[in-house]
Amino acid sequence: MTTGVAGSFPAGLWSNPGHPVPLGFVFRSRAKEEKAPAERAGMTDSKQTRDPQAPKGRPTPKRSEAQSQRRSVANTTLTRKDAAKRQRDERRVAMDRQRQALASGDERYLPARDKGPVRRFARDWIDSRFNVAEFFLPMAVVILVLSMVRVGALQSIALLLWLIVIVLIVLDAVVSAVRLRKRLAERFPDQNTKGAVRYALMRSLQMRRLRLPKPQVKRGERP
Repeated sequence: MTTGVAGSFPAGLWSNPGHPVPLGFVFRSRAKEEKAPAERAGMTDSKQTRDPQAPKGRPTPKRSEAQSQRRSVANTTLTRKDAAKRQRDERRVAMDRQRQALASGDERYLPARDKGPVRRFARDWIDSRFNVAEFFLPMAVVILVLSMVRVGALQSIALLLWLIVIVLIVLDAVVSAVRLRKRLAERFPDQNTKGAVRYALMRSLQMRRLRLPKPQVKRGERP
């Protein structure tokens, strides 16, 4: 039955003398119910013993350990300096070996431009013969002295000698280049001989005793 104004709720819905239902239970927030177990779990965990290594993952180093770590860092810096010094020493040793190889002709320590059988043959071929260009320096000194003398005839002779020397050097270089290129093609048919002729002609411009690597053959000796 309903009482009161028409359209109102049944009386039995709000009155239950045997089992009263509190309004708080009906309108209770579900979020608070879900939050409560988490809070209880947090309180339970806080009561447990905490691992001392948990915050940093490692124990706090002692003062002596920290000092030893700082010393190790300093030693690392010194080690870099020692490594740089060792590299300098190794370069110095390599340069000494290269210098000795240039004097002895040891193929193991020669510079890259002098290594290989092709370059060795070109050197030996040039060293085994007389080259006009190797006498250019002493002839240039003689011609220079003659040109400084205030005598017309001697100055004319000096100028003529300049022309003769230059022509002889050019002719000798052309003949040497042709002959050496032919010998290289016969001796090394399957190898790259590019640059070997130019390398040999540059060597022919130097006096024999000043050439590096040192000559390994005598004049007239067939390489």
